[in-house]
Amino acid sequence: MNEQGVQAMAEGVARSDPGAETSERPVLVDSADGITRLTLNRPAQFNALSEEMLAALKTALDDIAADGAVRCVVLAGAGKAFCAGHDLRQMMAHDGKAYFKALFEQCSTVMQAIRALPVPVIAQVQGVATAAGCQLVAACDLAVAASSARLAVSGINLGLFCSTPAVALSRNVAPKAAFDMLFTGRFITAARALELGLVNAVAEDDGLEAAVRDYTSAIAAKSAAAVRLGKQMFYAQRAMPLDEAYRFAGEVMADNMMLADAQEGIGAFLNKGRPAKP
Repeated sequence: MNEQGVQAMAEGVARSDPGAETSERPVLVDSADGITRLTLNRPAQFNALSEEMLAALKTALDDIAADGAVRCVVLAGAGKAFCAGHDLRQMMAHDGKAYFKALFEQCSTVMQAIRALPVPVIAQVQGVATAAGCQLVAACDLAVAASSARLAVSGINLGLFCSTPAVALSRNVAPKAAFDMLFTGRFITAARALELGLVNAVAEDDGLEAAVRDYTSAIAAKSAAAVRLGKQMFYAQRAMPLDEAYRFAGEVMADNMMLADAQEGIGAFLNKGRPAKP
């Protein structure tokens, strides 16, 4: 897809039919074998984040958090795009700072719910991921992009600096790279996103789902207890000074050693066996 095509897709929410929905459900939820798939389901609007979609996404994340059977989550978008950011039509139907403040708080709550989820969340990125859509990619624990995907925090092009996306973006990539994206509004390729650390892998377009399955299969095969404990520990220690982080990590690792999964796994390793899948 050329740059004009990418830009047209990213701006498509402003031109598409606001009533053209394929389903009444803004987020589709499917679960099988411990993997839950959340699909943003406004393809005609390039999965722009309406208030209704944000609310549905938060509900789905809350349900997953309470479900001990879930091992991993995939976040995908229906149609040609992953997510084109906030729903500009819906936003411009309102005025007053209170509405916009509440909307961005709602979005930030969803982003933090992804981080707080006890299991890994993998973004499956195709088409465009722009503004709050790029924020979604950055908020996920892992991300796999199609080779034709393009990502941007392009609010600056419309006179709106992507302040909330900057929070997630700047925690994924180096400061100068984040600054470049935020202040130029330019799209980057999936290959460049991989270089910057914004995504973990790039797959051919027709191999995107298979590449995501490689991750979900690998994670689902691990100890569920260790994965849940590990995700919580990973993000908690990042906010700590080095000495505090090591004290915290030692405590968590000691707790981990007390779990049956660790005892079985280490015992099997020492006996040259294989632990049973937890």
